[in-house]
Amino acid sequence: VAELRSSNFFWFAAKKKKTMTSKPKKVGLSVGELIVKAVAASKERNGLSVAALKKALAAGGYDVDKNKARVKTAIKSLVAKGTLVQTKGTRTSGSFKMNKATESKRLQEDQRSSSAQQTSHRELCY
Repeated sequence: VAELRSSNFFWFAAKKKKTMTSKPKKVGLSVGELIVKAVAASKERNGLSVAALKKALAAGGYDVDKNKARVKTAIKSLVAKGTLVQTKGTRTSGSFKMNKATESKRLQEDQRSSSAQQTSHRELCY
């Protein structure tokens, strides 16, 4: 019995391990970031409806029909985080607009990053 076990052990040890090839990282923004961009660009007073949001994503080159579930989960998570506020409807239907508190934070971060880029540009010029 010990001989069989030892011979089986060598058989398993001689087996080559499969090397895992990692998938290349996708280039571009995530669905949530695309949604935030679309809603922020909208000038609607009551926010952007889900249908209009999907149209905006499709116009930007995102395949909405293929990724319906991703769009829904991204909307849910953005509402849960507080990035988006739901103005009409329930769950992932209705209209959404940017939360004023997070929008002001985002604007401040954009201003900081742009000022940092300007200072680095000045340092390069002089």
